[in-house]
Amino acid sequence: MLGTVCVRPTSLLRSSTFRLALIYMALFSVSNFILLGFIYWSTASYMARQTDATIEAEITGLAERYKTSGLPGLTNLIRERLARKPAGSAIYLLTDARYNPIVGNLLHWPTVRQSVDGWVNFRLEYQGWRGHELHRVRARRFLLHGRFHLLVGRDIHELERNQRLIAETLTWGLVITFVLALIGGTLTSRSMVRRIDAINQTSRDIMSGDLSRRIPTNQTGDEFDVLSDNLNRMLDQIESLMESVRRVSDNIAHDLRTPLARLRNHLERLRSRAIAEGYDTAAVEQAIHEADGLLATFSALLRIARVEADHRRERFTSIDLAALVRDVVELYEPLAEEKSQQLTLKLTGGIQVGGDRDLLFQAVANILDNAIKYTPSNGRIQISLKHSSEGLLQLIITDSGAGIPPEAREKVLQRFFRLESSRRTPGNGLGLSLVAAVVKLHNITLRLEDNRPGLRVVMDFPATAQHRADLKRDETHDR
Repeated sequence: MLGTVCVRPTSLLRSSTFRLALIYMALFSVSNFILLGFIYWSTASYMARQTDATIEAEITGLAERYKTSGLPGLTNLIRERLARKPAGSAIYLLTDARYNPIVGNLLHWPTVRQSVDGWVNFRLEYQGWRGHELHRVRARRFLLHGRFHLLVGRDIHELERNQRLIAETLTWGLVITFVLALIGGTLTSRSMVRRIDAINQTSRDIMSGDLSRRIPTNQTGDEFDVLSDNLNRMLDQIESLMESVRRVSDNIAHDLRTPLARLRNHLERLRSRAIAEGYDTAAVEQAIHEADGLLATFSALLRIARVEADHRRERFTSIDLAALVRDVVELYEPLAEEKSQQLTLKLTGGIQVGGDRDLLFQAVANILDNAIKYTPSNGRIQISLKHSSEGLLQLIITDSGAGIPPEAREKVLQRFFRLESSRRTPGNGLGLSLVAAVVKLHNITLRLEDNRPGLRVVMDFPATAQHRADLKRDETHDR
């Protein structure tokens, strides 16, 4: 089976380089997340420890005054501290045994449960410029002689705000890192994808038959340039070998065809002389028949070589494919009638394709010739030309003959390959090889399928711009 290999441009999102960039980006983002999380945890813990240390220092100062001056000295010290910073973050409250305030900047004792180490956390309502605000307070309580209660703490609203600011900063840093990594990965992948697409495009041109195409390089000396240079040298070698093989084949065909033609002319004269002298000419007739077969083989080889070597499409014109198929059928219809075969046509008129009419005529003729040759008497052969659901033009030739086994459908397109069941049938095994060369030149997809019974040959012609416009107009008309 032969067809045009259609390789789509490499999709950026499906490219291996982009996936590799995503993997590195994910690893880098996770590493940053862990690092920034550790920084936040360390900073927040340090700030919390500093707050506790400040509270402990204030408690130490109050304890020393209480030891030296008693309750009056403690009360005076608290008033002094509140007087120095009335709007500060320090929290003090001294109450009697019934929690009635004596001195401090709290109106009442907070109703919260203290922890085992004496620390308490509660919230105070403040009147701020935005309205009522709840500030978190961290404090420590003590029970003094005479069942006096002392509460010392600090308003940690600023601490919490700083922690939130740090968290937001680290989060935005992580987001920016992720975005920059994504942009960097995309740019890197796009550059690599462009170079891979250039290699793919060159490969498609070479597969289409243009062996002179080479992979472009950026002259940077990187690994892609090294790869491109190696591939180009390999392509130079392949082109040289192919040209040598083609030249040898052409020379052999040319050199042998001329003496074969002379040999046939000699045999013709020998037959004429034998007829004039009354001798039996059966042996001479057989020799002439064999010479004709050899000449046909060499002509077919030369024609295939010319088709494969001709990558230019200057001779391509717009062809009415339905009219071409009718001409082929008209030529082979008498041969089908001789075998009492039913030859039917199902054509869609007005289909234009671009190509070399003589080569396409020869390709369709070879397929139809094989169908007639290998379909038994009273068999059926059908030729149809239609639009496929994918928007392609399809020429389908089916027969009720023996068909071709699936494992041999690729091989029958090779030169001189013939099935065992066909070796007693006249032919040289070059008919489908010429078809393969023609469809490759015209970017046609050729498929050999099972017709149950027989063979189904499908030729998918690439849709032209006019054909696509006609299909769109037909769909609009149907709606």
